[in-house]
Amino acid sequence: MAKYDVTVIGSGPGGYVAAIRSAQLGLKTALIEKYDTLGGTCLNVGCIPSKALLDSSEHFHNAQHKFDLHGINLSNLKVNMPQMVKRKNEVVEQTTKGIDFLMKKNKIDVYHGHGSFVTKNEISIAKADGTKETIETDKTIIATGSKPITPPAFNYDKKRVITSTEALNIDKVPKKMVIIGGGVIGLELGSVFARLGTEIEVVEYMDRIIAGMDKDCSKELQRALKKLGFKFHLKHMVTEVKGNAKSATIKFKKRDTEEELEIKADYCLVAIGRRAYTDGLGLENVGITQDDRGRVEVNGHLETNVPGIYAIGDVVKGAMLAHKAEEEGVLVAETIAGQKPHINYNLIPGVVYTWPEVAAVGQTEQQLKDAGIPYKSGKFPFKALGRARASTDTEGMVKVLAHKETDEILGVHMVGPRAADMIAEAVTLMEFRASAEDAARMSHAHPTYTEATKEAALAATGDRALHI
Repeated sequence: MAKYDVTVIGSGPGGYVAAIRSAQLGLKTALIEKYDTLGGTCLNVGCIPSKALLDSSEHFHNAQHKFDLHGINLSNLKVNMPQMVKRKNEVVEQTTKGIDFLMKKNKIDVYHGHGSFVTKNEISIAKADGTKETIETDKTIIATGSKPITPPAFNYDKKRVITSTEALNIDKVPKKMVIIGGGVIGLELGSVFARLGTEIEVVEYMDRIIAGMDKDCSKELQRALKKLGFKFHLKHMVTEVKGNAKSATIKFKKRDTEEELEIKADYCLVAIGRRAYTDGLGLENVGITQDDRGRVEVNGHLETNVPGIYAIGDVVKGAMLAHKAEEEGVLVAETIAGQKPHINYNLIPGVVYTWPEVAAVGQTEQQLKDAGIPYKSGKFPFKALGRARASTDTEGMVKVLAHKETDEILGVHMVGPRAADMIAEAVTLMEFRASAEDAARMSHAHPTYTEATKEAALAATGDRALHI
């Protein structure tokens, strides 16, 4: 029986990074992955493939709607959906092969099969060919991720009633798609198809989209998506979904009425969130406790109630973000090695990869109000920015929230071009506990999108924005 210092179950961003860091620290490491390819949801059916399709669809949309503004005239423009999907698959393949390389480089033993606990220190691996293998381990990191939530009433059939997994492989542009859920995943994939010409309708239970983000971001993004052709049914709940060979029928109603509405579409994309995936992990064999939502319970060091067994990423509480899982993977590996790492969860950014993009770090205005923290706010719209006008990306804004008395930056929220990259500046500023004055006095290259952050910081220090 092979013996390891650390065994990681699950090879998503959290799992494979935890394995790499463990190996770097001199620990003999094993990685167990249920599927044939490494990388988990993110690399195979999540972050990476969705961004590949988002980029492809954005190129098409710009060619169709913006190129003529730049003096580029095209004719007979059309979508080659099979090629778009093929390119997406190639990107995924290149990325997952990169993880294979990193495992070999770091001398990590990879096992393909379904891992489950036999005892605290023994893990059984059920392989695809029906055989089983058991390995011994001193420490274990659970990094099994999450799966889409699909209520029985939605009749998820993977054909017409789909999740993000199936949406990534649609090879013909649908005429109409209904998305249940106005969160990140639904809006990103809705953007892909809306740009290609699909009629998109979103049914959302809450009173706004991306409800976990700042309200100004919700408003700005909804305005932009409406221009793209999105239709929103806010404060509505879905009661039933049924699919047949060619379409899906969605029944829903307003939260405060009994009047039932109905939409028929080519596809219904269910995007109401994800659940921790611990199926068949054998947690009951070792007595690991879970909360009422099925997440593995951990302490401040991400250790479960069973000493020596840790859990990270989507399988524990917190934002379901690949980069959050990576930070947790590093933290656990370094903790096992005797170091004293830390994570500031307040400074893990959130991003929506629509166009304009949405990005945020720190606290929202509502959170500051609820906590009774005195604050001041500064906003700057991209339409007032030279770089944004040059690229015709004038939708959105940057908002800086700072403490009213100390001027420390408490939150930065932005909707605009390349916001996903721009947010790193805000994370850096807040990591060093910068003030709005610090951000306002930093020299930003001109013309750039990041000048909007400087201008918003100027506005937060007392109506000092220069270009509005």
